[in-house]
Amino acid sequence: MAIDEAMLTQLANGHGLPTLRFYQWQPACLSLGYSQSWQEVDEAACRQLGYTWTRRPTGGKAILHTDELTYSLIIPHHDPRVVGGILRSYQTLSCGLLAGLQKLGIAVEQANQHDHPRTSAERHRPVCFDTPARYEILWQGKKLIGSAQLRRKNVVLQHGTLPLYGDLSRIIAVLNFSEEQRAWQKTFLAERAVTLAQAIGRVVSFAEVATALTAGFAEHLNLTFVEMALTEAEQILAQQLRIEHYTNENWNKRL
Repeated sequence: MAIDEAMLTQLANGHGLPTLRFYQWQPACLSLGYSQSWQEVDEAACRQLGYTWTRRPTGGKAILHTDELTYSLIIPHHDPRVVGGILRSYQTLSCGLLAGLQKLGIAVEQANQHDHPRTSAERHRPVCFDTPARYEILWQGKKLIGSAQLRRKNVVLQHGTLPLYGDLSRIIAVLNFSEEQRAWQKTFLAERAVTLAQAIGRVVSFAEVATALTAGFAEHLNLTFVEMALTEAEQILAQQLRIEHYTNENWNKRL
């Protein structure tokens, strides 16, 4: 995520390029939304399980990044693909995800505001994947991809996570729930969220999914991608942001 922010900053300063990026996490990491309270994290459980935790630059609720593909798209705010405000651009960019997943042979759709209207209690629950936001990706009514968007310095960053396989309820062990809440949340999450392997009936590799999503974004958004390494300036800034923010206890525990 420090790299994503570094690329956003460099693009805003006129030294970067619009970028689609895919990555994974090692070790597994719990990320909180920008305004989420850090006291919802069970730090002892994270240490025991070998997980790290951090705070995202975007909003939303907690996500456990493991056995997944994370994507990010960094693009100038004046690009026609992201004009018209957050919701409109969110819908447009999500169509790229839809197109990519369809190339894998999976029937997916976008959530609309009527699919899962959020109650007050749902808005305050700490787990991202238990309720889809508008235009997020669903399979048979269950959330498959969680995404969020940030606009800063005239640049749009949209990123999100696609669980490839594994037990989505693992996140419950590293959040501060009572035992009763843990049991209830595990059942609820199974009803509301799904991994790609569950949806497609097989484990799909990171590389295969990244290739399909790249093609989906290219076709739906009329883009041409050229694979490139990070610039030296992006690497230096990412390391600085990693130290100042994403691994900094004062940053992570400011709320």
